[in-house]
Amino acid sequence: MNITLVAGARPNFMKVAPIIRAIQQAQRDNKNITYRLVHTGQHYDKKMSTEFFEQLSIPEPDINLGAGSGTQAEQTAVIMMRFEKELIENKPDIVLVVGDVTSTMACAITAKKLCIDVAHVEGGLRSDDMAMPEEINRIVTDSISDHFFTTSKMADENLIKSGIESQRIHFVGNTMIDTLYQHLNKLIEPRICKEQNLTSGKYFLITLHRPNNVDNPAKLKELLDYILKGSEGFPVVFPVHPRTQKVLADIAYAHERLIQTDPLSYLEFIYLIKNSRAIITDSGGITEESTVLGIPCMTLRNSTERPETVTVGTNILIGTDINNLENHLKNLQQNIWKKGAIPELWDGKTSQRIVSKLISLYGGKNI
Repeated sequence: MNITLVAGARPNFMKVAPIIRAIQQAQRDNKNITYRLVHTGQHYDKKMSTEFFEQLSIPEPDINLGAGSGTQAEQTAVIMMRFEKELIENKPDIVLVVGDVTSTMACAITAKKLCIDVAHVEGGLRSDDMAMPEEINRIVTDSISDHFFTTSKMADENLIKSGIESQRIHFVGNTMIDTLYQHLNKLIEPRICKEQNLTSGKYFLITLHRPNNVDNPAKLKELLDYILKGSEGFPVVFPVHPRTQKVLADIAYAHERLIQTDPLSYLEFIYLIKNSRAIITDSGGITEESTVLGIPCMTLRNSTERPETVTVGTNILIGTDINNLENHLKNLQQNIWKKGAIPELWDGKTSQRIVSKLISLYGGKNI
């Protein structure tokens, strides 16, 4: 069987990397499986194209579609046109898409229009927030995929409620956690740790990039002021997303305890998560990693597509009203926080389960 793996944005590659490793192991075990790695070029930066690939041991993509930046519609159109050509020239048995970015949806649509099966890794996730582009991408991708590799039983339930037959749903766990476990002994201490004399457990880590948190300069300033006030006098490390950087520059925001840095490589960023006192974020993926690492996490969103990080893990949904942060920061000061646990099948073996299932489903076909 031949698989086309699709990735377009930085989180995608963290999800694809362990799947590639599992395919390579299956090949060493003489299984009938090959793959092509397609980089849509939706995101491109030095850390992703060089350090990122090297750190995660990802081989060079077989092709980069070079989609580049643009509006949602422009990106979708470019990816679909270029991916269609790729599939016509190199037709696989199945296309494997991961996550919920524009590339995920665009490539799923393109494959199905060419009558090629699609499997969605992280199928069934729902935030129930239609203002998030990612939610639309999830719904559209799931509506046309043939098979679904899910991270939780709740994701299974979401798919069943939408009319998907249970035999097409495969609860396998979380490939992001595969990557985390595979690299825990390779973490890199960022330069800022020594420069700022950061001590393990003695700093906060924040990430902010959602439009409702960062696009309004006054709200972003208020949010940062509030976090700094409630952070017990500890340093607050802030790897700044490009979207957020522009707003911070416009208002010239600075504070003696706020350590702003450019986006970090994967191994550096996980080092910061693992050694932080707590995390304040509006990201989804970070809540998964903090749950496995047992780090208190506060999410500045009203909903999450990863509810197991709240019901099982160390994450708490704060909402978008920053006043809700106060009690949780006070609890943290008093060392009161739920212990949390690791969700079912988040054991580092998800990718092996995915590849085994694909072989059982498609292994009899000719390469």
